[in-house]
Amino acid sequence: MSDIRDDTRNGFQSIFGYEPHGLWSAPGELRLLGDDSDYANGNVLAIALDRRTVIAAGVRKDRKIRVASTEADEIAEISLDNLAPDEIHGWAAYPLGVAWALGQAGADLSAVPGLDLFIDSDVPVGVGLGSSAALETAVAAALNDAWQLALDSLSLAKVAHKAENSVVRRDTGLGDHIPSLLGEDNSAILFDSRTLDSDPVAFALATRGLSLLVIDTGIERDVDFTSKRYVEREEVVDLLGVTSLRDLSSKSLPDHRDKLSETSYRRAQHIVNENQRVLDAAKILRQEGPESLGEILTASQASLRDDYDASAREIDLAIETALSQGAFGARIVGVGGSGSVYALINSDDLSLLQVSLDGAFSEHGFAAPSTYVVGPSRGALRH
Repeated sequence: MSDIRDDTRNGFQSIFGYEPHGLWSAPGELRLLGDDSDYANGNVLAIALDRRTVIAAGVRKDRKIRVASTEADEIAEISLDNLAPDEIHGWAAYPLGVAWALGQAGADLSAVPGLDLFIDSDVPVGVGLGSSAALETAVAAALNDAWQLALDSLSLAKVAHKAENSVVRRDTGLGDHIPSLLGEDNSAILFDSRTLDSDPVAFALATRGLSLLVIDTGIERDVDFTSKRYVEREEVVDLLGVTSLRDLSSKSLPDHRDKLSETSYRRAQHIVNENQRVLDAAKILRQEGPESLGEILTASQASLRDDYDASAREIDLAIETALSQGAFGARIVGVGGSGSVYALINSDDLSLLQVSLDGAFSEHGFAAPSTYVVGPSRGALRH
């Protein structure tokens, strides 16, 4: 972290001409299980990643917010008096949307000073590792302190969630932001999207000689995949007259088979079973450890492929290759927004797996995938 912290501090000074008043960071996140059950009031098992977005902030004497980033050529600027969703555009919708959402959460934006913000990150973008959540939660943590709002982590998660849904206009579940705020070292987070309860679950990888390898196949996914599944899910809820699919179980769902089309039934079956798989995985982690997750990860991936139609040739190839090289389990990252998978494997087998992936993809005429070794880390913090 020292390098990126120094880079962020130096970048702030280069752009704005003075030393920042503080540094904050938040991690990306990886959903181990439960991507879409989050949207159905279900359970999610995720980790905060050891890759972070860092924010340097300086307090201004006027009402302006200026935002600069290593990923953008221009500096976004707006007055706090003009902060509104329709006035925020482009990449700046992520950080400035958080400022607006804090006002919606009760912060008196007429009484706070302007700020200069500079953003740097080593969270990969477009891979399904929560780059937007890391940015939004890092900004939320920075503004919470700079404006002395004293909001707790759950409240900040709600703020980041509202920013992404209302300003960025991208549908996400609250579970996208929870790990980035509540993550702990050597732990996963079990999050209940109905009760909003969260619990750490031991997920020590390094001490057990294990690694998570994220494999980005590079394929372009259907940008409307998640919204299509959302529509299908809501149609099932309406047809069955339930509050959400959380209200059904693997035992009760078959009773409704004749009310649903074959496709709708498969979609519901994935979410209902995935919700239970999350709970089963948390139990296994507590009783046995990560090495015992293989069967659940395999079942989840099969469901994503067969019930959710979320796979592709490159994804299947990456998973087959990982399993053939001794991975305990492998699964799609997300439910359609990226072309990535993750594999849980012995650290000693990482290099061989990476070589095998390059060979397998080349043999099938595909470009070599990018890979990232990731692990669990703590949530947002001030440095």
